[in-house]
Amino acid sequence: MLADGVSCRGVAAHLRRALLIGVLVIAALMYLVPLAAMLFTSLKSMPEITGMAGFESNTILTPPRAPTLAAWGEAWSRACISVECTGLRGYFGTTIPMVTCAVAISVSIGAVNGYVLSKWRFRYDTVIYGLMLFGCFIPFQIVLIPIARVLGLMHLSGTMAGLVFVHVAYGITFTTLFFRNFYVTVPDEIVSAARMDGAGFWSIFLLILVPVSGPIAIVAVIWQFTSIWNDFLFGASFGGANARPLMVALNNLVNTSTGTKAYNVDMAGAMIAALPTMVVYVVAGRYFVRGLMAGAVKG
Repeated sequence: MLADGVSCRGVAAHLRRALLIGVLVIAALMYLVPLAAMLFTSLKSMPEITGMAGFESNTILTPPRAPTLAAWGEAWSRACISVECTGLRGYFGTTIPMVTCAVAISVSIGAVNGYVLSKWRFRYDTVIYGLMLFGCFIPFQIVLIPIARVLGLMHLSGTMAGLVFVHVAYGITFTTLFFRNFYVTVPDEIVSAARMDGAGFWSIFLLILVPVSGPIAIVAVIWQFTSIWNDFLFGASFGGANARPLMVALNNLVNTSTGTKAYNVDMAGAMIAALPTMVVYVVAGRYFVRGLMAGAVKG
């Protein structure tokens, strides 16, 4: 009877494991199938997609019979049909500096804010933290008109500097939350001892907290990079003729055509635009999870 009981528990454990693996496989396919469809379509010619010129009719999940990178080259060399467009390549040149500046500024300010809100006590500190936390849940659409007014007063409308300002202002709430929750786990006794030894505000921050901030800094950088890189609403609303980020260019590519819709070029453009964030998550995804868990428990 004992052997039978052990056997039954073993079978149940194997069934649970198989069920878990099955669920994970289904979840993975839900993400990978659209990616495969995009990749296959981007490597096909239009006659192959439409079933013309000797190609049999096929589905979006049919692998390309005559793979070609022509659509990738066209998506890279032009962003739309208009002569004013310089191609996705040109928009990369303007988007990368904008994203880099916005990420660096918002992460730096968020680190200082998190340090102040976790290790210094002053009047209304909890109120300020609550307002910062509330800012994480404000929808983009609500702030469009106020931000447009502010940018107009600052003479930053339609500029890359204006887009940097917008992303910094919106991202500070998230980076502050990340760093504050992480710095709470740093023992207060270390900070108190540093104060007794004569260390000041910036000395404590730069010499004690910054050296241990690697995990949460990676979290903040990945979060801000992907959020800013993938943003379309702010770019379309506040970007001018010479200050349009990559996602606006991708929208122009997909929605501008002459004659037959070039599905292969659209998919290639989407793949090109998504590559940086995909690379970031592949390279640093595990550090993102570690950084989140590092500030999950105090002590």
